[in-house]
Amino acid sequence: MNRRSFLLTATATLPLATGAWAVTDATPMIEVMKSPSCGCCTGWVDHLRTSGFQTDVRNVSDDQLWQMKSRLGITDALASCHTAIIAGYVIEGHVPTQDISRLLAERPGARGLSVPGMPIGSPGMEMGDDTDPFATLLIREDGTSEIFAHHS
Repeated sequence: MNRRSFLLTATATLPLATGAWAVTDATPMIEVMKSPSCGCCTGWVDHLRTSGFQTDVRNVSDDQLWQMKSRLGITDALASCHTAIIAGYVIEGHVPTQDISRLLAERPGARGLSVPGMPIGSPGMEMGDDTDPFATLLIREDGTSEIFAHHS
């Protein structure tokens, strides 16, 4: 077990017995932690499901969510309104499913992906034809980030 997998498993407060951490090629499972009152988080989960991802959604208190982000190395600069785990990677915020699929195909040595904030037009943040360009960031093991994909 590598360091990232150990830390993610050891720090997760959610039970592994649900099988939510397992991923298959046909139906990747993604575990989502969100506030129970967040509508845009529900929109992002719908985006995941429409794209073929199976989801295990956990409504948690804001305190629990921010503690989890901290343990997973999500800084304020990388943070958004929900956090997910898939195949040992952290997915923070409104990351498009094509970026998650690319991450899983390429398997880089990284913590995961982030779309910081809540950009208009990102999955779950649709507002008609209004869109803001945004980037998906790759979060490196050392906590630095770099652009993984551009979206406009």
